[in-house]
Amino acid sequence: MTARSFTDVEYNYKKINEEIAEAAQKVGKSREDITFLAATKTVDAATINHAISLGLDHIGENRVQELLAKYEDYNLDNCSLQFIGHLQTNKVRQIVGKVDLIQSVDSVKLAKEIAAQSVKRNITTNILVEVNIGREENKSGVFEENLGELLAEIAEFDGISVQGLMTIPPICDNKHKNSEYFNKMHNLFIDISQKKLDNINMNILSMGMSDDYREAILSGATMVRIGSALFGARNYT
Repeated sequence: MTARSFTDVEYNYKKINEEIAEAAQKVGKSREDITFLAATKTVDAATINHAISLGLDHIGENRVQELLAKYEDYNLDNCSLQFIGHLQTNKVRQIVGKVDLIQSVDSVKLAKEIAAQSVKRNITTNILVEVNIGREENKSGVFEENLGELLAEIAEFDGISVQGLMTIPPICDNKHKNSEYFNKMHNLFIDISQKKLDNINMNILSMGMSDDYREAILSGATMVRIGSALFGARNYT
């Protein structure tokens, strides 16, 4: 990366933090109440570490292979590494113990494998349950009517601890429609919180990305996942 690219990241990082703080204030929260996680797919380790040096303290990878390729180069002394993409059960063993949180658990089968690999390592892995709030056939995530049953079953597993919910709503041109999905997620989050289920904690509501993180915060997100707004447009091919 060039010095200009680093300067762009510095400018973007400052701007995003200001906008997070502004959105949080509108709903009676402080900047510290919202976790800014940088989505780092295709971003090189040097650029990620530069962002970390600015104060970024959460990063998330989408692909197991890419996470493993960069793992030794991350500066994680003061930064949490999380997995935010679709996770196949046969790759679970490769990241358990390396990440602080797996955000994309959407089945009993996947939760069971994470639990088994965690027990083998004598650790507990924190997870979020991914909800397909837009009911899109081409997206992963549990439908909202099946969420309670899934939570009840995986709550029994040793080796994992549910920390909240995650969603990727449909792409919407209409900001109001975006907010409808976010509000629906927040209602689910609150409903589950009030049930006080064993081994089910609603500490994190992860929703909102580069184009809609402000709306997500206004609707109750506690974590936003931001990639292109921080690092610039990227080529995913």
